[in-house]
Amino acid sequence: MAATETATAVIEAEGLVKRYGDLRAVDGVSFAVRPGEVFGLLGPNGAGKTTTMEMLEGLRTLDEGTARIAGFDVRRDLRRVKEVIGVQLQLTSLFELLTVEEIVRLYASFYRKTVPIGPLLEDVMLTEKRRDRVKHLSGGQKQRLAIALALVNDPAVVFLDEPTTGLDPQARRSLWDIIRRLKERGKTVVLSTHYMDEAEALCDRICLMDRGRVIALDTPRALVRMLRFDSAVEFRLPGGDAVAETEASAEEHLARIDGVTRVIRRDGLFVLYTDRLEETLAALVRWSAENGFALRELATRTATLEDVFLHLTGRGLREP
Repeated sequence: MAATETATAVIEAEGLVKRYGDLRAVDGVSFAVRPGEVFGLLGPNGAGKTTTMEMLEGLRTLDEGTARIAGFDVRRDLRRVKEVIGVQLQLTSLFELLTVEEIVRLYASFYRKTVPIGPLLEDVMLTEKRRDRVKHLSGGQKQRLAIALALVNDPAVVFLDEPTTGLDPQARRSLWDIIRRLKERGKTVVLSTHYMDEAEALCDRICLMDRGRVIALDTPRALVRMLRFDSAVEFRLPGGDAVAETEASAEEHLARIDGVTRVIRRDGLFVLYTDRLEETLAALVRWSAENGFALRELATRTATLEDVFLHLTGRGLREP
């Protein structure tokens, strides 16, 4: 990392390694997080996102490397680190028989400095549920409560580990709004996710991870710009006994279509990446007509972070 970057960083991670037997779950991860930004760890399940966060939070020991948060060393100054961070775990076990207000007061008792409970519950949209028992909350409400517990000590840095996994679209959007408000208040947020749309909507910068390593790190727009194409054309060819053979032979021909920079075939779906969409579409239609193919499920779209990951790894964000 550049000296100027680390000089202004609120989080500095350098060469983080975590081993489980022969498996290196985190393999030399380095990055710096700037004050007040939403920093995303994006990657599929098993990429090492949660383990990386847990090392920064002091929940797992570092086998190698160094980590500092707000100037405090995670190994030597863990007590000071815990005073300046808030943590929402991927799986949070709450006391089901306590009310929302009771459990927030319980967590507040663990810290020397806390925020007023009323405004905190209002921030996470739980004011009307303050006297309800935890067991009666919906999934989205429990996630908002988990975030409230992470904020009870007024942390400078907030770690959110896949906070919207398993939630319905409305609950996801509600959590997005909470994260945006945290940024507006100057909090630094480290967000892990495997949702491409979530990372694009919320993150100032994204650390793209795969198999324990950092494979790219930049703003969402810059990551997409690194590709040599602006658009993608997706379609399927007609089925039949010879479809696999047809797809294999077609791939080579499709790569020579005007504007196409890369062809990917996954589970019968063709993806043509192109920097000249109109020319590629016209040429594709001509090719299909000349070869007697009726294109199925034809669609066009702009390039996304999913395409960046696919370009770098050959796999999708949801694939193992």
